[in-house]
Formats: sequence, C-alpha cells, structure tokens
Amino acid sequence: VNMTVEGSWSDLHVCMNWRDDLESVHLAATFDLRVPANRREEISRLVSLINEQLFLGHFDLWRQDGALMFRNGMFLTGGAEILPEQCEALLVSALESCERYYPAFQFVLWAGETAEGAIQSALLETQGEA
Repeated sequence: VNMTVEGSWSDLHVCMNWRDDLESVHLAATFDLRVPANRREEISRLVSLINEQLFLGHFDLWRQDGALMFRNGMFLTGGAEILPEQCEALLVSALESCERYYPAFQFVLWAGETAEGAIQSALLETQGEA
C-alpha cells in the first residue's frame, strides 16, 4: 500500500508492504526533502540521537540519494494475520515520530545547527498561551 499523508511540516510518502520471507509487515515513511552531501554527516549524528529516544521504529538516512525515512515493522509469524488496528498503530507511530522530529532535521539542514542543538530546540515544549 502506497499513500501520501499531509503532515504539519511536510507531506509524507508512506509505503506498507508484506514480506513473505520474514512473515512481517514493513512500513517506510519518507519526507519531501533530500539531505545534501555536505550535511549528511551532521544529519547522521542527529538520526543517531533521535533513534536513542525511540522505543519503536527508527530513522534512516539513505546515503545514495540523501533520503530521510522512518521505518518500522511487525513480525506475524506462524500464520498470524495483521489487524486493521495494528496497521493503524504502525501508521500513527510513524506520523507522530516524523512530526515530532521534522523540525530538528530542518534546523540541521537549513539553519546549520549541530545535531545536539537541533534536537534540543525541536523538542522544547511550549507551555501556556501567547
């Protein structure tokens, strides 16, 4: 299943597919952005910092084309079938992770921020109302 999901920061291209060889479902969500070669090292550091915080799923940087993606999967061995609620949970988890960390990627890519500075800035919780 392929779909485009409108996010707050960027459209996400989401692909969910079944892997017979692994008896698992795989989800990949990519942003509408590419990491230029001169920022890939810092983005790789940011991906590592973000992945340390994630309980499920992970971000990847594909070095060949600079694509950033969020990936997750679920084993369904022994003939188990995936439920619609499980598909929804995979999708919601991916969207929440992408929405939460997209600003950090932007800080590194376009503001020249370090990975550490970007993650701190992006994860500040706004309290109260202006």
